[in-house]
Amino acid sequence: MSHDPAFIDMVEQLREEGGNRYPREAYAFVVAALGETVRQLPPERLADEARRHLSGRELVVGALRFARARFGPLASTVFAEWGVNRSEDIGRIVFDLVAAGHLSARPEDTMADFMDGPDLLAVLAEPDPPAPVGGR
Repeated sequence: MSHDPAFIDMVEQLREEGGNRYPREAYAFVVAALGETVRQLPPERLADEARRHLSGRELVVGALRFARARFGPLASTVFAEWGVNRSEDIGRIVFDLVAAGHLSARPEDTMADFMDGPDLLAVLAEPDPPAPVGGR
């Protein structure tokens, strides 16, 4: 996960402005999960910039898969420690990073894309991994 001083400074500023809602590691994790989820897209989708863009749901599923790979059976414990309990938490981190200029969003991307998603802690406690990201 990112040890870039500029990224760390940007996240610390976001945390101060947002009341330290999430720890630095949660922001770095979401950026890494986004990158890994995009890398796992089918080649024809990767080649098309418009189709390479992930939906909120795709990012949540990718983050869950990445969390299982990164943290194994401790994934739900790590997320709970970070306060990342619902898909809305991933959305807040994403839109914090968009507001800071670290990530980009399309005009149609909103927090609603992350609402009504799964209880992340419950999903991470299940034995079966989330389904892979499909084509669009």
